[in-house]
Amino acid sequence: MDGALSFEEFASTRARRLFQLAYVMCGDWHQAQDLVQTTLAKMFAAWGRLRRGRDEPGLDAYARKVLLRSYLSHRRLRRSSELVTAQLPESAAEGDGADLRLTLAFAVAQLPPRNRAVVALHYLEDLSTEAVAELLGMSVSAVKSLNTRSLARLREILAQDRDLLHRH
Repeated sequence: MDGALSFEEFASTRARRLFQLAYVMCGDWHQAQDLVQTTLAKMFAAWGRLRRGRDEPGLDAYARKVLLRSYLSHRRLRRSSELVTAQLPESAAEGDGADLRLTLAFAVAQLPPRNRAVVALHYLEDLSTEAVAELLGMSVSAVKSLNTRSLARLREILAQDRDLLHRH
């Protein structure tokens, strides 16, 4: 072996992180699995070329880009059959943070696809605004604006949720 990262090593060490990103963007366990499989299949098909032209951080960035494009493409084709409801699933035991994670996942799921992508890339993947802009093919100012609007919308959703919970 020439010391280069094999596809198997890449896939086994990145699949979980890719799944987390996919799940935050789409909010669906099965769709997230499909997105990761599509991403890894596309990378496998081009692995020889990809490996020669990129270091590990470059491969990670490429994987995120493929995942993001697959997600946005799937959303455009599907035209969203998701039903957003005002009722949250029953929360897990108090104090373990599961109820907060469910509430946040519910709120993020209500954002449009591009907004979800900005939030997930910036806050889950901890990418800079410039990196998110490059990945999405947008200007930095457009990403900042989208992020600001997304956070404002999340605050509205979470405030409505809090009001709903306090009324019952």
